[in-house]
Amino acid sequence: MTVLLTISGKQVIPIVKRQKRPRVTLQQVAEHAGVSRATASLIVRGSTNISEATRNKVLESMRELGYVYDRVAANLRSQHSSTVGLVITEIDNPFFSELLVGVHQALDKDGYTVILGTTFDLKAKQDTLISTMLEYRVGGVILSPVSKSTSSETIERLRQWDIPVVLVAKDIPHANCDYVGIDNVVGGRMAVDHLIALGHKRIAFLGGPSESSAWRDRYQGYLLAHQEAGIEVDPCLRLEGPATREGGVEVLRKILQFPEPPTAVFCYNDVVSFGVMHGLKEAGLTPGKDLAVVGFDNIKEAAISNPSLTTIAATPELVGANAAELLHQRIRGLEDAPRRIILKPQLVVRESCTPSLN
Repeated sequence: MTVLLTISGKQVIPIVKRQKRPRVTLQQVAEHAGVSRATASLIVRGSTNISEATRNKVLESMRELGYVYDRVAANLRSQHSSTVGLVITEIDNPFFSELLVGVHQALDKDGYTVILGTTFDLKAKQDTLISTMLEYRVGGVILSPVSKSTSSETIERLRQWDIPVVLVAKDIPHANCDYVGIDNVVGGRMAVDHLIALGHKRIAFLGGPSESSAWRDRYQGYLLAHQEAGIEVDPCLRLEGPATREGGVEVLRKILQFPEPPTAVFCYNDVVSFGVMHGLKEAGLTPGKDLAVVGFDNIKEAAISNPSLTTIAATPELVGANAAELLHQRIRGLEDAPRRIILKPQLVVRESCTPSLN
């Protein structure tokens, strides 16, 4: 179609208006593939009860015809969403990458599609992502809340739309909803107990934001280990900072300036630990020998770092899988009281810790 446009009596400019291509229907796909519409519908919804040959034939027809599945419309028709929202705080932390693997492995078998959103630990971004999840009519949300300002109002907002939510890794006080995570208090105590057993008495707790429930619980474990060993805690040895490699380098530089530096450090997570060890090498020091380092999470990189990192295993894949399974049960109608699945941590001893020389 050609439309002629005249501007203030000047030259007529022809504008070619592109006609919209008609939307390919599922019925057309079924006819093209030589199957029933019901079979084609099962395939686009991820059913595993269809033969591989039939599935491939329908998928090839979808590619040839340019079919796009309107998931939102399908959700409205069925009153049941096959889409789940996953909201995490940071994509560059391998902990969340491994958690995502666990979520996908658990949900793929039930035919769910996961929409991933990253908040960068910002409340405004979290609110925007939750609004987007609501617009897409997700069936449920797995949420690792931002460290600051997340309140039970966030959960109530989802409940108003009858959308179940499972918190992971970090809790929200008084939220009264499902939660899956590691026992951070026990994990923190195990990490510091190990350092004390090696003879360390001046132990720093480095990195992470104190607004986070995970930080508070790990610090509580740090304090309990000192208390049980009868060792006084120096408050100067608690340094907060971004839970990143850069944050680890930053806090390490600060403690090296102390008149009496610590002989060991317990880091908020493995990523902070990697920054600490990098900072030690920059200063001409040897991680594990000049300063004992313990992390938290046991992400895959911990085993191959140099030196390999002693850490607390937080089993992120298992956390993700448990959260996904619990959310699936909620979507299918489970209505009992909120559940708290607390996994047991494990100390993984590697090369980054040696006995104290003092």
